[in-house]
Amino acid sequence: MKLVNNGKTKDVFALDNGNYLLKFKDDVTGADGKFDPGANEVAFAIDGVGREWLRLTEYFFKAIEKAGIPTHYINSNIEKCTMEVLRAEMFGNGLEFICRFKSTGSFMRRYGMYVKEGQDLDGIVEVTLKDDGRGDPAVSSEIVEALGITNAATYDKLKKMTRDIAIIVKNEIAGKGIELYDIKVEFGKNSGRVILIDEVSGSSMRVYKDGKKLEPMEIGRILLGS
Repeated sequence: MKLVNNGKTKDVFALDNGNYLLKFKDDVTGADGKFDPGANEVAFAIDGVGREWLRLTEYFFKAIEKAGIPTHYINSNIEKCTMEVLRAEMFGNGLEFICRFKSTGSFMRRYGMYVKEGQDLDGIVEVTLKDDGRGDPAVSSEIVEALGITNAATYDKLKKMTRDIAIIVKNEIAGKGIELYDIKVEFGKNSGRVILIDEVSGSSMRVYKDGKKLEPMEIGRILLGS
């Protein structure tokens, strides 16, 4: 097993069988000492949060695959905070797809002149380059095609998959009285097939209950129990 990437919230190891192993950390992203899933810097660590992120990721990946959308998930070990996944080729150096049902976070910082906090956005999808150093610049189908990252047809397909995945997650948590405000997902290609990669957890979404944003450890406890 060889370390191939030391990430903000996960380490990635190459396995002898050709797959990858993701090791979930207890680090969370944020700014000004507060947790923020949309931030690009590690803010602090929360004991046990890596396990919670993995529990949620396992739960959501299984629900997403049941709905017919392929993922890189193979299996997981909750106690060791590890998940075995398929290798996947990224689009360029990575694209991030954000589906927004309510205005909050960076959307408010950019467009606050035109929207109010919590305003309905009807599941719009934004796409950005995965590039922390440049602040994850937004891209369009024309831009990704001009940059040679992917073609317009695939770009549109990925946007639709993003919204489909977001609706699955939204519906899964609604039964517990939790409301999804936004969610970020990533995709890759495995043997030419587009699959959902990375994770689907509190690390990549903002969720609210009774009008209050849930803290990292609360999401799994409400949805999955202790």
